[in-house]
Amino acid sequence: MRTPLGGFVSIPVISSMQREKQTGTRRLFLPLFLLILTTWLNGCSGWAPARPVYPPGYPVGFVERGSASWYGPGFHGNRTANGEVYDMHKLTAAHRTLPLGSVAVVRSLTTGRQVTVRINDRGPFARGRILDLSLAGAQAVGMVGRGTDEVELRVISYQGGAGEMGVLRVQVGSFADPANASALVSRLRGAYPGSRVVAVDLPEGRRYRVYAGQFQTDASAEQAAGHLRRALDTDPFIIRDDSAGAFVGSP
Repeated sequence: MRTPLGGFVSIPVISSMQREKQTGTRRLFLPLFLLILTTWLNGCSGWAPARPVYPPGYPVGFVERGSASWYGPGFHGNRTANGEVYDMHKLTAAHRTLPLGSVAVVRSLTTGRQVTVRINDRGPFARGRILDLSLAGAQAVGMVGRGTDEVELRVISYQGGAGEMGVLRVQVGSFADPANASALVSRLRGAYPGSRVVAVDLPEGRRYRVYAGQFQTDASAEQAAGHLRRALDTDPFIIRDDSAGAFVGSP
């Protein structure tokens, strides 16, 4: 309690037992205080990641909020998931599960600027990110210098057929040695039919990604991802596999 300026405060004598009890109380309440403080700060920040919205006409109307990044020179000229040659100067993007051919408006929650891009690749494969923009897309929303940004994406059209969306798979590993990828797939196929290896070209060389199973719904893919996380002690990604072969595989 604040005292008047120039006032005197009596300091009580605290025994060692009392001091230990007070210290224990502080230790008990400090984590709770930090949790409350963090929750309060997040509530005051004006932004929080939102769960994706899956409308009846999916993918049109799909809405998602989260962190976006961009990829450029190291991948320019490589093959994308839909078989195109990646051109970082075109307005395209990579998403892990949106059907290839989805057209989305991406709005920066930092600058307020927005751009319309077409999903033609798979990624990002960095935890906590939902989208990789091309260099041109990143320039349009003003995120090149920062490297990442908080965005909202909304799918406004779909340039593909309903039967061309592919299946959902769980990525459980990525290997430089194809033999290691093949060995893991052999272990998975008994419990997860349809498991496969997909080759991706990265700046550091070709990598072989292991996909477990094939799922028609997000719920079944999430359930499998949870089981594989515990069984393999890994950090799996859910990805839609409608690729035309090897793909760029943004970071």
